[in-house]
Amino acid sequence: MKCPPHIAAWQRMAATLVAVGALFGTAPAGAAGTYPSKPIRMVVGFAAGGPTDVIARVLAQDMSATLGQSVLVDNKTGANSLIATKEVKAADADGYTVLFASLSHNVNALLMKERAGYDPLKDFVPVSNAAMLPLVAVTAANSPYQTLPELIKAAKTGDGVVSFGSAGNGGSGHLAAELLGTTAKVHMTHVPFRGNGPALTEVMAGRVSFTFYPIIGIADYVNQKRLRVLAVGTAKRLPEFPDAPTMAESGFPGFEETAPWVGLLAPAGTPREAVDKLHDAMVKALAKPAVKERLRSLGAIPVGDTPAQFAAYLKQDQQRWQRVIQSAGIKAE
Repeated sequence: MKCPPHIAAWQRMAATLVAVGALFGTAPAGAAGTYPSKPIRMVVGFAAGGPTDVIARVLAQDMSATLGQSVLVDNKTGANSLIATKEVKAADADGYTVLFASLSHNVNALLMKERAGYDPLKDFVPVSNAAMLPLVAVTAANSPYQTLPELIKAAKTGDGVVSFGSAGNGGSGHLAAELLGTTAKVHMTHVPFRGNGPALTEVMAGRVSFTFYPIIGIADYVNQKRLRVLAVGTAKRLPEFPDAPTMAESGFPGFEETAPWVGLLAPAGTPREAVDKLHDAMVKALAKPAVKERLRSLGAIPVGDTPAQFAAYLKQDQQRWQRVIQSAGIKAE
């Protein structure tokens, strides 16, 4: 039975439109060759003004120019960045919601295990390690410990005379000191505080033996003869403290690899095109002299490695801190 002429005409037109649509149809957001087609949200798990946030904003501004779309920093604070991590994990894996993470990304999962609600390696795809923030071991200027080996020697007496302060349980300073104790096979008393500032105050007062502290903010106290740098957690001596030996020179090689990191991650399943473009934009930003200088003023050393290199580093980082956490018996608060 033949179709009426007007119906047949409509069928031919529909077939033509389908064919044309298949050939020239508009690709959805995120399809190959179109990313990014809208602003990108970069979630930070810490408050505005802190080192992680400031580094994220410096990079986001420069990345926006490269990508041709705004990269907007969104602070989702709480639970030592756990809230931000879980929000990005649950986001669409389209490259438009990414996580600017830090050391806590690995540590939260190690301390909380199943309660953390995410796997730092399986639930995210690495984009690039943006920077490392080395720590320095400091003691009061009038401390009896002139060098790190002297402090370790005192700790080996076993009477609990040596203590260390930190910004809190499981933080970078806590982990660094526990790693030192594990490596040197000594026990040192942990004194946690609510933030780096109070910990440093107690060290300068001589009530706590030492602490591992970010590079930024230390120089003034050293110049004021309130602090002494025992060792720096970098591969080479720092120009700010030319007389302070590295951890390696003090008998603890490889310590520079333990420096806290900040880097970009995306939800697992994010298209390769998006990951590559985000990586390219970040590396270009990190290569600019102005960005390098800004990061260095924050005590950060630019990195900008590949997704594969960052993935390998994250795995090593997790394994390293897992050993320290187990050895020291660190528990989630």
